Amino acid sequence: MIQESIKKIISVSFGVLFSFIGFANAYWGNDPYFGLAIICISFFYYLPLIDYSRRAISTRNLFILKIIFGFLILWASLGVGELDDKLEMMFESLPHPNITGI
Repeated sequence: MIQESIKKIISVSFGVLFSFIGFANAYWGNDPYFGLAIICISFFYYLPLIDYSRRAISTRNLFILKIIFGFLILWASLGVGELDDKLEMMFESLPHPNITGI
């Protein structure tokens, strides 16, 4: 029971982290659609979708899928997506988005 709760807390924490990364990519930077895609994928980590996917997919495969999604999001955001630069732009002009690629 406690182990299940810890897994859900970790999953929701990663969901919030990935949602924030998607938000930063969507409103500050050069590719808002990439940010929206990350936000959509981050919903995979929230509880209702987790419970539904557990019924449809085995627990082991779901865990592997989450690891793959998490790795791809972090790799794309930190390496290719230049998340550091976007966070700096976000803190400089926080109330107003700065989308440079449209």
